[in-house]
Amino acid sequence: MKNSLKQLHILYEDNHLLVVEKPVGMLSQADQTGDPDLLTLLKAYLKVTYNKPGNVFLGLVHRLDRMVGGLMVFAKTSKAASRLSLQIRERQFIKKYLAVVHGQIASSGTLTHYLYKNQRQNIVQVVSPDHPQGKLAELSFKRIATFQNLSLVDIDLKTGRAHQIRVQFAHSGHPLYGDRRYGKKQDEGPIALYAYHLSFLHPTKKEMMAFTLEPHTYPFTLFTHDH
Repeated sequence: MKNSLKQLHILYEDNHLLVVEKPVGMLSQADQTGDPDLLTLLKAYLKVTYNKPGNVFLGLVHRLDRMVGGLMVFAKTSKAASRLSLQIRERQFIKKYLAVVHGQIASSGTLTHYLYKNQRQNIVQVVSPDHPQGKLAELSFKRIATFQNLSLVDIDLKTGRAHQIRVQFAHSGHPLYGDRRYGKKQDEGPIALYAYHLSFLHPTKKEMMAFTLEPHTYPFTLFTHDH
């Protein structure tokens, strides 16, 4: 556990919040695999750092897929958790992503679909608007650069559905690089999706908080000179 704690990249911490970078390949929270997860690691960090007895509270207010790295905010109090969750529901919580997609995508656009998650197979599908379990999924994007037959896109996520970005771009003919579930099987490396920006209202100070991190992994590095 101590070695894992050294891997933590904490960008900001106060009495109410923890803003951290989730490593690619790490779970946001524990699942049936029993593999290391960020929520458990951060609880251990708080317990060790502040010598806290018993169970440590830490609220998970949003998630990233296991193979997606980037910024996450955790709530250290139940009040902060409920206020951040409300901002997410009311779309005041801004999440932006960088992705590398196949093909020369349009310079900008909005993607709107209805998505259905098959829980048993852990696969998300685009369905018709009248599907009884379909949920509205919306995002907007801007193309930042192109390299050969790849495009680097900046994504403003409006809704937070499971696998949303991956499924919407794949359905639009531009699957994410490295996404072997919804895209091309021959791509190497993890999914080229990174949560690079978060901004939200501090739950008690009522000040705008904004955090930005750049990805430094392939294939994002192909665009370093253009970006």
